[in-house]
Order: sequence, then structure tokens, then C-alpha cells
Amino acid sequence: MIAPIDASWRSLYPFESRYWSMPYGMRLHYIDEGPQDERLSGDSNRQPAPCVLAVHGNPTWSFYYRALIEAIRPSHRAIAIDHLGCGYSSKPQNYRYTLSNHTDRLVEFIHSLDLQRIVMVVHDWGGAIGLGAALRCIDRIAGLVVLNTGAFVPPYIPIRIAACRLPVVGSWAIRHGNAFALAATRMAIHRLPHLDAEVADGLLAPYDNPANRIGIDNFVRDIPLSPLHPTYGVLQNLELNLPKLGHLPIRLVWGMKDWCFRPECLTRFQSVWPDAHTLELQDVGHYVMEEAPEEVVGQVRDLLAGV
Repeated sequence: MIAPIDASWRSLYPFESRYWSMPYGMRLHYIDEGPQDERLSGDSNRQPAPCVLAVHGNPTWSFYYRALIEAIRPSHRAIAIDHLGCGYSSKPQNYRYTLSNHTDRLVEFIHSLDLQRIVMVVHDWGGAIGLGAALRCIDRIAGLVVLNTGAFVPPYIPIRIAACRLPVVGSWAIRHGNAFALAATRMAIHRLPHLDAEVADGLLAPYDNPANRIGIDNFVRDIPLSPLHPTYGVLQNLELNLPKLGHLPIRLVWGMKDWCFRPECLTRFQSVWPDAHTLELQDVGHYVMEEAPEEVVGQVRDLLAGV
């Protein structure tokens, strides 16, 4: 359910909500702003204009990309999705919230909207999901902007994340105490002393009760700690195939004060994509879009200008 229009944070998110219908009554919420595709002109030789597709991680939602959408929509089509279990998408209580399933849904979404010449912006779990989808829709991808994320088996598990995986206690804290999403509003920044109250409210708005936090909890559960975990092999295969994206223009924009996706994750991407352009943000934490929106927008605009 969408928050009342008079909620304080709504003025920061002035977009029309759209829904992509799925089987079993599920819906994926997304925003789709700016000039729409004009390929229906009858000119089969005319290329569609590039569009931006922003893919969020955990525990955010499309609200996280509001500054990017606002900046890009006057000139380009700009789309941001909410994964199932997140934002204002459906939150089924018996769904298998796995990396594979999230990736499948994103691929289906891209094909359903027939998106072409996509500049994909990814962050956090959106990296593994978005890059996995990009590999399967590679002829539709025009470029990548990669914010603090990983697309490989985790080389380490931060203590703060490991605590949320404790049997019984971890899930209770995430779902009943809102420990993960609430803590992120305070612990995912470094440049800013704190998030404005309206921003924090917006990030937390869709996660207002234990049932609505099921996606957040399952993202944490989907972090593979051993080869026996089903997502372990998915991430291994994803990393092996990342070089197939290396011909694309790629921008790596990294908050160097991120305690979760630390600089060694950036180094790992640089080793796979040696031609990628890197922007290191020395005083920025994990929530790159909250602390450095102008820097990210600049990188997206530069990439769009060249595709």
C-alpha cells in the first residue's frame, strides 16, 4: 500500500507509481519517468534513445534513486524498480526470495517493457541481480554504472551482517525490531552526519511491520556462507561471466568508507574490467546515492552522452 500523499517524505518522491503484473496476483512496483520510447514511428532503422534502469539493493527501494530519476528524466527515460518483497512491490510470505528468482524477475521485466540501450545503475544486492540480468540481456545493455556492490561469493562477512544471520534471533531482530533497515539509516553513511528525517522516513516507509520486512530478512539469509548454499554457485557463475560485459562502457563509483562493500570489492571489479572508469569517493559510505548524488548523476550523464 502506498503511503498517504501527505506523508512528509512524499514530496521527495514525486513520481507516478506503476505496476507490472505477475502470476498469482503479485505485482512489481516501479517508476518510469521522462521521454518514453518513440520507436513506434515506423522507421525500423531508427535506434531507440538510451534509457536508465536503476536496480536497488537491501534494505532500500526505488526511493533510493529519486535524485537520479529527477536529474535524468528531462532528457532520458528513467526507470527504477522495487524487487519483490521490497518497496511497494508485493511481499508474498511464501515466496523463495533468492538471487536466482530476483534475477529472473528482472529479466522478465526488461523483456516485458522491451527496454533497449539500457544504461543500468546497480547498488548492493542490485549489483548481483542487475549484472546477472545484464548477462542474459547483453544485446540490450549500453553501459553500466556500478555503485558499492559485489557480484561474487562474499570474500568476508561483516560482523554486523553476521549478527543478523543468527538463528531465530537474527530474523526476529530484522522483522520485529526493524534492526537491519533502521540501523542502515545510521550506519550506511559517512560524509553526512545523519540523514534528514524525511529521507530516513522515506527509506523505511515500505517496511513498517514484520510481514513487510520479509524481503529484507531473506536478502540477509541469501548470503552464502558455504558451497552448500544454493546461491554460492550462482555467484560463482556470475563472477566467471563478468568479463563478457567488459566491452561495455563501465563506471565504477565507490564510497571508500563503506564497511560492507569495502575497497577490496572495488579492486576485484577493476581486475575483471581493467578498462572501466573509476571514481573513488573518499569520504562516502555505503549509501552512495544519499551522500553523493551529484557525483553519480555526473557519471551517468557522461556515460549517456557517449552511448
